[in-house]
Amino acid sequence: MEKPAITDHPVQDHIRQRWSPRAFSEKPVSPEVLRSLFEAARWAASSYNDQPWTYLVAAKDDQENFSKMLSVLMDMNAAWAKQAPVLALSVARRHFKHNGVLNPVALHDVGAANALLTMEATARGLAVHQMAGFHRDKAREAFGIPEGWDPVSAIALGYPGDPESLPEQLQKAELAPRTRKPLSEFVMSGRWGHTAPFIAK
Repeated sequence: MEKPAITDHPVQDHIRQRWSPRAFSEKPVSPEVLRSLFEAARWAASSYNDQPWTYLVAAKDDQENFSKMLSVLMDMNAAWAKQAPVLALSVARRHFKHNGVLNPVALHDVGAANALLTMEATARGLAVHQMAGFHRDKAREAFGIPEGWDPVSAIALGYPGDPESLPEQLQKAELAPRTRKPLSEFVMSGRWGHTAPFIAK
């Protein structure tokens, strides 16, 4: 299923096509494709080129680790994410590797890596759904995440599936129109609350 954004201004097609479905096909994602997705994440920009991201990944054919990954999701997400062929966790290192100082933009940098992974996936006809709804302490224990690293987001990825495979309530969300606030609400200039002149024309 495609659900392209109706944009107010032109953007690249893979940006329009990107969205976060809950319905996934059972079609597996090949190791070659997975390598390319994480290669895209590898080349994200980061402060001091610190690259503070790590990914824990489980494909469905790795039943033990896939079940473990599913077990750390909140029930509302596990109910649909179990259909995805790949689940993952993104994890951020809190301190810079080169000097041990707290990295105030570690989460930002992991988000940038996740965004590039998502764009690569979209360009290849896959979908990515990132989730805040997971148990971080449980994830830390289940996967042996060390001190100094924080789980950031859970990720379901695979090929888009049929919305009718979802429970009725989730079908409605899957088929609902996509919305975004206008640029005038968040692109500012001069001082807070003043819409940038190139927007307010």
